[in-house]
Amino acid sequence: MSSLRGIQQPELSKKLYKLIKTENHQVSAYETASRESQSVASQLSEWGETQDDAVSDISDKLGVLLAEIAEQEDLFAQHLEDSRGVLKQIRNTESSVQPTRNHKTRIQDEIQKLKYKEPTSTKLVTLEQELVRAEAQSLVAEAQLTNVTRQKFKEAYDLHTAAIIERAEKQIMLAQQARRLVNLLDDTPTVPGEERPPFENSEAAREVLNDAEAGLRNYSPSIEPIHSAAGRLGVNAMPGSIEQEAAQPRIMQQAEEIVQSPQQETMGRGGQVPYSTSETSYVAA
Repeated sequence: MSSLRGIQQPELSKKLYKLIKTENHQVSAYETASRESQSVASQLSEWGETQDDAVSDISDKLGVLLAEIAEQEDLFAQHLEDSRGVLKQIRNTESSVQPTRNHKTRIQDEIQKLKYKEPTSTKLVTLEQELVRAEAQSLVAEAQLTNVTRQKFKEAYDLHTAAIIERAEKQIMLAQQARRLVNLLDDTPTVPGEERPPFENSEAAREVLNDAEAGLRNYSPSIEPIHSAAGRLGVNAMPGSIEQEAAQPRIMQQAEEIVQSPQQETMGRGGQVPYSTSETSYVAA
């Protein structure tokens, strides 16, 4: 069924649809890794219960740290899902543009056919006027799609890369505490019949967990902020200071120039065309 949905996607949004779908598998993989890693941490603690006091204490606390490292995988998966959600907004905008883009191509094809069969037909004037309106709508939509794509692209990968950094920094911090914990275990060889001295690092081991907890509680990511001008974007995916009424005459003039250009005159079936919107002025952001 998912393959069928991919085939049914508009041409304009197929590649992003595939990327988002693959990212869903990626998220699932990190969630699975988190569950498996937590299971390993739990089994380590259970095994340690069968060992001497020193190994038991260290393995139990090491299991706690490894479980927390595993938890970071799950948090990372959640952040990736948030990033996917932002990319879906680009995909949805692409999908909303495709039908009227096809409509514009159809008008161009009709004009080319009519010029070939009936070059003096009065219907040409009507079609060319309709093409001017479609071209004007496409100019608006091209700007909208570019605005949405750039803003949401930055937002999505701001979330994505910040999540990578947070996961890495927290796991490094926890792994360093785990190494500090393992270092408390005395592995000096003994001879048969010799008793090992009592484990005297229980308090130090507990302090390692306290330090790890404090480190997570006081964690602050060391990331360079990604700057965005998204605040200047209006509800119609256009700069908030630009009103539709004020921009419409300029858009119509530019559309007429494009339609009357030699390139437009020679454009036939399958030619490259800008994005277009529906009969309404704007595609919803």
